[in-house]
Amino acid sequence: MAFNGTAPYAVTDLYAGTDFTSLNWLERQWVAWYIWIGNPVVATGLASFLLHEIVYFGRSIPWIIIDAMPYFRRWKLQPNKVPTPEEQWACTKQVLFSHFTIELPLIWLFHPTAEALGMKTYHVPFPHWTVMLPQIFLFFCFEDFFHFVAHQALHTGVLYKHIHKIHHKYSAPFGLAAEYAHPAEVFILGAGTILGPLIYCYFTQNLHIIAVYIWIVLRLFQAIDAHSGYDFPWSLHNFVPFWSGAEHHDFHHMAFTNNFSTSFRWWDRIFGTDDKYRAYRAKVKAMKNASKEERDAFEKKLMAEVEAEGIKAEAEAEARGVLGGSKVKTQ
Repeated sequence: MAFNGTAPYAVTDLYAGTDFTSLNWLERQWVAWYIWIGNPVVATGLASFLLHEIVYFGRSIPWIIIDAMPYFRRWKLQPNKVPTPEEQWACTKQVLFSHFTIELPLIWLFHPTAEALGMKTYHVPFPHWTVMLPQIFLFFCFEDFFHFVAHQALHTGVLYKHIHKIHHKYSAPFGLAAEYAHPAEVFILGAGTILGPLIYCYFTQNLHIIAVYIWIVLRLFQAIDAHSGYDFPWSLHNFVPFWSGAEHHDFHHMAFTNNFSTSFRWWDRIFGTDDKYRAYRAKVKAMKNASKEERDAFEKKLMAEVEAEGIKAEAEAEARGVLGGSKVKTQ
């Protein structure tokens, strides 16, 4: 789309006084999208929904391929539990159900709410990356603490039995299972993703939706990778020790105790909700000088013990409503 002095009325309506020649390629496409749709509410809602779907399933595809290739088993945290195509399809259907019953109806409220709080949406130019970087880091920190608290609440009797138990159907998670959850859980934990930007915007009046979109993309990558079930030598936690990653979250699904946070490890460390995880890793590390056969046999035995303890904890959580729990083993 060309931008000049004879631009249509809609352009002058939304972008009066804008020097289109000063915009970069992405900013011009941004303008073109809002002008093409013709309604900022619809344009923002549709862009938000498409972004989520494309990134979520696009990021999941590489993990589907990796799960289908035996070569990568050496890095799989629970190598004897590989999701079948049937399980991945069942997971996809549940994810789509939650997306269309929770996300799609609510997403049309995003633009009106964002603008009411002072967020910039269709506006150009975009803020500089030095402005957006600290904002996104704050969103990561807010969501991580929100998730840490809400996730533990979802492990109590009623909430676990009727809501969160669905997410723990798979004791060995895989990429697509990141948002395999009850619609109520999608709403509860999803609030942590969007509330951070909205609260920040309310107090600062200085936030562009492009920063929110970048945050959501990074958050989706984090969630999907944390559920991938693989720990590679190049995984981020090997370079950033406080990053959680799959190695941290996989234990939560396997044992269904400990490790309630998402992106970072510090809240679990501060509140001691990683004690069993650290004991498990210490036992595995103690076998590093043994032969591969001995290490594999020991870790397999240790995993079985952890899962057995988790099953017992789950029964107690459902019966008495205490914090804790386990998974429903399907593999």
